[in-house]
Amino acid sequence: MNKQQILQRQLKSLQEKLLTLRGMFLRLPKLHRLFIMSISIFLLMLIMLPSKNELTTQDANNQGFTVGKRYQIAMPQQTKSSPTVSTIVIPSITQKPSLEEASPSAIDSTVNSQQQNNMSWQTVKVRSGDSIARIFKRLGFSAQETYAVSTAQGKNTKLLMKINVNDTLRIASNDDNKVTALEYPLSKTDTLYINLVGDKFQSHKESKTVEIRQDFAHGTITSSFWNAGTAAGLTDGQIINFANIFGWDIDFALDLRAGDSFHMLYEKKYIEGEYIGTGNILAAEFINQGESFQAVRFTDDEYYTPDGKSMRKAFLRAPVNFKYISSNFKRKRFHPVQKRWKAHRGVDYAAKTGTPVVAAGNGKVTHSTYNKYNGNYVFIQHGNGIVTKYLHFSKRAVKKGQRVKQGQLIGKVGATGLAAGPHLHYEFLLNGVHRNPRTVKLPDAKPIAKKHKAAFTALSKKRIQTLFGSKNAMFSTLTNNKATQQSDD
Repeated sequence: MNKQQILQRQLKSLQEKLLTLRGMFLRLPKLHRLFIMSISIFLLMLIMLPSKNELTTQDANNQGFTVGKRYQIAMPQQTKSSPTVSTIVIPSITQKPSLEEASPSAIDSTVNSQQQNNMSWQTVKVRSGDSIARIFKRLGFSAQETYAVSTAQGKNTKLLMKINVNDTLRIASNDDNKVTALEYPLSKTDTLYINLVGDKFQSHKESKTVEIRQDFAHGTITSSFWNAGTAAGLTDGQIINFANIFGWDIDFALDLRAGDSFHMLYEKKYIEGEYIGTGNILAAEFINQGESFQAVRFTDDEYYTPDGKSMRKAFLRAPVNFKYISSNFKRKRFHPVQKRWKAHRGVDYAAKTGTPVVAAGNGKVTHSTYNKYNGNYVFIQHGNGIVTKYLHFSKRAVKKGQRVKQGQLIGKVGATGLAAGPHLHYEFLLNGVHRNPRTVKLPDAKPIAKKHKAAFTALSKKRIQTLFGSKNAMFSTLTNNKATQQSDD
């Protein structure tokens, strides 16, 4: 084995070690990485300071010596009558070592630098029906290169097989139009890298550290909760999540009044100082018609009242997102199709055909069929003698005997059977007696577990204090601004 082959083998080994070290470094906590970087910079500065020998060389240069030129000087131990002349050479400080003399790290840096300089990057947007093979063929790469990249060493390579429409890929090639690297952003935080190391491709995934900060939002209802949330700067997702938290206690379509207000403590996410989006709602308060409802998020991703009772009741108040209530629970109602007076033992929620309808609680499907009166309908038997009924589906999504969970899709809104238009007819029966789904008292779900009670109490106290502190600071600012404005007037 000649020197060049030995050198190539050493280079390949060093590159693999560097990739391993890089992965280990990126997995360290942010503070540890900052500490290591600080120490490295300090040591680099020490190395760059001129040594005593270098100062001597600089002095020689300042006295008129030329680097690399021979000079004759008289040695002091000889007499004047017979001086002995000696020749010295000032070493060149800019001379670069040969490849064989260079350290392995220097070789690795040189090769990497040369690869970076010779690489040409292309950005590709994934089209409908695209695969890695189709993309590579479109770019002029061979089937062998496609296979080499798609079978790169590393457990993360399989992620490349899950590309989606509108994803972007960055592909690098050398002067010979051979693939040398690929980058695939999986999300705002994660990126898949596939690099040519020696004669084989290797893959690894890098995840950026997400910094979580807390922020506060406030709004007052004037027309609707949606408009108030938008005016407060909330995203669509935050508005929906907030409504879901309090959805067991408040009907956001019918219970709201002008002047109701909300306050919310939530997460904001940043990567390297750049804002990337919102996170979880940590604590929230909704004041509805003078009554305050509060919720705190715990580590189990559930929300509880400040004293540990679950915000999630055993049944949903309304199992569908509706436009309006077309007919309420009444002892007498004139039927729009039968044209006669009869009791209306449920609530009609008007919604578009195809709107999803979910189970109001956990239970077992006792009926899932069709008749000329109910159209497509589903009955669910719950615990404690409770039955819920859902009528006039355009399509049923469950079968008789099937067990369902709260929030699971059971059908879609329609106008089958005796229905004047698309809507969901929803009934709630307790021990065989119809109850108004909008007013019946719903049983509470399980409270916080005893073993987590102490931890939750401490967390709840802290988050409620932060929420109210932000709320009071906001009111104080508004009061001061109002006072200043009146003073100016």
